[in-house]
Amino acid sequence: MPEKHIPWLQLNTLDFPDVNSAWEEPNGILAAGGDLSVARLINAYCHGIFPWYNEGEPILWWSPDPRCVLIPSELKVSKSLRKTIKKQKYTITFDQCFSDVISACALPREEISDDETGTWISDEMQQAYIKLHNAGYAHSVECWLDDELVGGLYGLAIGKVYFGESMFSKANDASKVAFVALCEKLKDNSFQLIDGQVDSPHLRTLGFQLIEREDFISKLAKLTKNKEKTIL
Repeated sequence: MPEKHIPWLQLNTLDFPDVNSAWEEPNGILAAGGDLSVARLINAYCHGIFPWYNEGEPILWWSPDPRCVLIPSELKVSKSLRKTIKKQKYTITFDQCFSDVISACALPREEISDDETGTWISDEMQQAYIKLHNAGYAHSVECWLDDELVGGLYGLAIGKVYFGESMFSKANDASKVAFVALCEKLKDNSFQLIDGQVDSPHLRTLGFQLIEREDFISKLAKLTKNKEKTIL
């Protein structure tokens, strides 16, 4: 059986291989190389592709099948989380300290929470998403306890899709409270879909479901047609 090779991206073009050529194992790996420019990242997300790699490795691009997604109006909020929200002990803001949020998400997992995050958010990745934020595409949600940042999340808003990247929590339910606030904001602005990328028990508790990649790509084509940035 011939050895498989991951296609290598060229710097003189933003094109990616067809997502249907992504590997089944590891699920979704599509290409390597290229760069993390704003233009390439926007093109990637609009085609159902995202970067995920460890520091010191080449940039790896993924498009897993199936895809984990949530319709904002179908968010599940547990009784305990509703109680936390009702206490109103947290204050939520948007885009107030994006760099602090992504830095917190990049900390080693055991230092921040049991939420889905980790050390794969390298300095290179942080700088790339800060550029996306400055360009108006990447957004953060902050959760404050008094004057301390205790939770939050970040991702991209393109057209009517929010592409979730990572979250962190230093206090009980802080990241979940931030996510509930995000979903309310997305519903108010007629967003149709949240991309959670890869399936996890944590996302399932919030109402995320799996759909086939083909269906996901079809939805993206309609919802991100003009690749417009969206203000939250």
